[in-house]
Amino acid sequence: MSTTIDQQFVEYIVKSLVGHPDDVSVERIIDEKGVLLSLTVHPEDLGRVIGKRGITAQSLRTLLRALGTKNDARYNLKIVNTDGRGEDVVVSSSDYAEPVENVSGAVVDKQDEESDYAKKSRKELEELDDLDI
Repeated sequence: MSTTIDQQFVEYIVKSLVGHPDDVSVERIIDEKGVLLSLTVHPEDLGRVIGKRGITAQSLRTLLRALGTKNDARYNLKIVNTDGRGEDVVVSSSDYAEPVENVSGAVVDKQDEESDYAKKSRKELEELDDLDI
């Protein structure tokens, strides 16, 4: 299956941000709302892709919106957490309101989403902020 320009676009940007570029994948689904891109990264890279307060994820969505303007398409980006603890959980999406919905459709309590993984990602981000670069 060949990848489209929008998938290649997101993959290129995300692969330049993460520590495990080979684990980046972008699935594309077209529905009545437009084009949905589901981004999956290595669990250790999830914090980098989302960014502090979701800034990086929001920036990706802004770039996709610009691409959509050029291509007359409406894009949505969903970032999926595949930390190996069972079901994949949508951790950042422009179309999902709280509570967050996991891929199988079950509702996940926001407190459950605040996993050890999220805490670890926050700690790693704080350590990066402390670096003098």
